[in-house]
Amino acid sequence: MELIRGLHNLRDKHRGCVATIGNFDGVHLGHQQVLRQVLHKGAELGLPTVVIIFEPQPREFFAGDQAPPRLTRFDEKVRLLRAQGVDRVLCLTFNERLRAMTADQFVQELLLQGLAVKHFVVGDDFRFGCDRSGDYAMLCESGQRYGFSVVNTETFDVQGQRVSSTRVRQALMANDLMLAEQLLGRPYRV
Repeated sequence: MELIRGLHNLRDKHRGCVATIGNFDGVHLGHQQVLRQVLHKGAELGLPTVVIIFEPQPREFFAGDQAPPRLTRFDEKVRLLRAQGVDRVLCLTFNERLRAMTADQFVQELLLQGLAVKHFVVGDDFRFGCDRSGDYAMLCESGQRYGFSVVNTETFDVQGQRVSSTRVRQALMANDLMLAEQLLGRPYRV
């Protein structure tokens, strides 16, 4: 697996892919469901798979010390993504420039010019661009205009509820290690 740090390190060989984006904190069962869809489509199209993550995570950028604790350190997250079988991880620095990027700029600079995405998989709660102005409908319109497909993945349910990093954190705070393990698909470790 190749780790690419920043848009400025993308090369021609990185163009044309199936991609997804998110924090992937914990690489829990919901994330794994998204990743399976990326891997399946990548194999179907014969294209490399890319997971786009952020460092720091956006909530850390906005909330600083008040941000929720991470479930996984950066190196552990990369290791877990590698174990899922993705070809590349693109790590973007979440800074003021990225925060101020409009939804249209996000599509143009990252998806089209940077990665030349052919298929884009997003989670069921994905928003993007400055002030979270971009949504699934906007992505679909952009995909139709620029020639890439988009799919929205509903994340896996455990006990009739959506799997999320927040839910894993809540389980850990309640000392419910069994539920945390169910949500992660593996025992939680420190």
